[in-house]
Amino acid sequence: MPRQPRPDSYIINAIFLQALVASEEVMGAEGLNAVLRNCGLERFVGNYPPNDLAHVVKTTDYARLNAAIEDSYGHTGRGILRRIGRASFQYAIREQAALMGIAGAAIKLLPEKQRIKFILNGLVNALKKSNADVNAWVEEKDGVIAFIDQTCGICWNRESTHPICHVYIGSVSEAVKWATGFDYEITETHCSAMGHEYCRFEVGTQKK
Repeated sequence: MPRQPRPDSYIINAIFLQALVASEEVMGAEGLNAVLRNCGLERFVGNYPPNDLAHVVKTTDYARLNAAIEDSYGHTGRGILRRIGRASFQYAIREQAALMGIAGAAIKLLPEKQRIKFILNGLVNALKKSNADVNAWVEEKDGVIAFIDQTCGICWNRESTHPICHVYIGSVSEAVKWATGFDYEITETHCSAMGHEYCRFEVGTQKK
């Protein structure tokens, strides 16, 4: 029996703007505009939302954009989405550091594991400011740090036999690199699209 769809919610303009700017940076304006038209989001072609906290964009629209990018680019779509995730985090650092609660933070003085937890908690803070209904957190069990989102917008009301939150993998990867100076393996161990309770992104070992 198919799962019941989750009731729709909204994300703030700043988060969707971040997604569009990052997507354009990776795919180019023409590539992004083609995807927006193909998935019924043509109202955003040349008409990005303002960088504010207004709740205007539906979470299903954000999920639809992610699905359309993966579908449009075939087997390369996952890599493109991860690049978009990295670019999205870089944009957030440049334009929305206050939203993440990291502006002026002396993070380099912390031990490496604490740096990772600090920046991932910054992502949690930004999400919760974008939507009061967000349920996300950072956990550490047996020395393993993971970022968990029970209200993931990337796979909102999508179904899959495998993890599909590639943008999140890119964002978490770039966040950890920004905090530590090193690339780490990031693995999505659980995905709501697969029927799991939440999406979980585990921070593994440093890449060689």
